[in-house]
Amino acid sequence: MKNILFILLLSLLFPSGEDIILPEISSNDEIITHSYYTLSYNENHEQANWIAYKLTKHMIRNGLHDRKNNFRSDNKVRNQSSQLSDYKGSGYDRGHLCPAGDMKISKVAMSESFYMSNISPQSPSFNRGIWKSLESIVRTWAIENDEIYVVTGPILTDIIGEIGSNSVSIPKYYYKVILDYKEPELKGIGFILENKKSQLSLSSYAISIDEVEELTGIDFFSSLPDDIENTIEESLSINKWIWKKNK
Repeated sequence: MKNILFILLLSLLFPSGEDIILPEISSNDEIITHSYYTLSYNENHEQANWIAYKLTKHMIRNGLHDRKNNFRSDNKVRNQSSQLSDYKGSGYDRGHLCPAGDMKISKVAMSESFYMSNISPQSPSFNRGIWKSLESIVRTWAIENDEIYVVTGPILTDIIGEIGSNSVSIPKYYYKVILDYKEPELKGIGFILENKKSQLSLSSYAISIDEVEELTGIDFFSSLPDDIENTIEESLSINKWIWKKNK
């Protein structure tokens, strides 16, 4: 009953359906909201602590706007975000946290996915390999489950270097957590991936959301009723998720 009431409350607060369940916010977080995603910006590392958004079947099936590489500074960041020049000649990709492929629903959504606040230095073999595969399977899950909530970002407690004049940190690991909060089956799943090439299957990286929280220090879905949050975050059932990409 609690989860049904929570969903009804969301529908009243966000009648457009673009509601986002945010991680727990501390007084030090610089929260920035764009049309389809919200982020917590970390000035010390010149990238986001996390980016949260809701991804729906409608957004995927009706995503008609092609990718436009419009990388640019995010003027909403208090002391400016990283710059495109920070990445030039670095050997690292401008890796999306919220993928452009998830934001095809409108020109604005696509354009905003190219703010540098949504970008992190990723090894080309990682960004174009297993990270891309994970982004693709998440879109499949949005279709199969009608709607999901995604929180993703770098683990900024383990840094392997810096790039650019703004000293953009290079994370060793990235995480992604996914919440299916729609009946008949509530479920969650998490991933920690190293910023390098991998030939392993995505399912081999799957862990509980609790485990991701322990490694990141982030409470991802604290606004959920405690009993539901605990059940979803501590459990992991690989078989509840489809591992074949939807065409």
